[in-house]
Amino acid sequence: MFSVTVRDHMMVAHSFRGEVFGPAQRLHGATFVVDATFRRPELDADNIVVDIGAASTELAGVLADLNYRNLDDEPAFAGVNTSTEALAKVVADRLAEKVRAGVLGEGARGLTGITVTLHESHIAWASYELSL
Repeated sequence: MFSVTVRDHMMVAHSFRGEVFGPAQRLHGATFVVDATFRRPELDADNIVVDIGAASTELAGVLADLNYRNLDDEPAFAGVNTSTEALAKVVADRLAEKVRAGVLGEGARGLTGITVTLHESHIAWASYELSL
């Protein structure tokens, strides 16, 4: 299996509901380093997994919709605990939509999976993996 990973970051504000979150129930900020890994079993006709420039651009675009936002105020997240795990899924799903729409190029239609990892810190991160 071949893979290519691109990296960016985002800064959000949010709060959580539920005793398990302790003081994080209050509004707080989070800065995530975001890795998006694109996978395929065979390289495309250009001998690549995906165009790295296109993948970087689309990741930046997906994150721009979340960056510098209070997620508690975003209708898409009403009633949702925007945990690191949940946000990894949101980013992966939005990237998958871009792949399916052909935004990452025709060669990207051969991708078989995407994994998005959000690094909360140097000691904690969460990932979501989906098949295409």
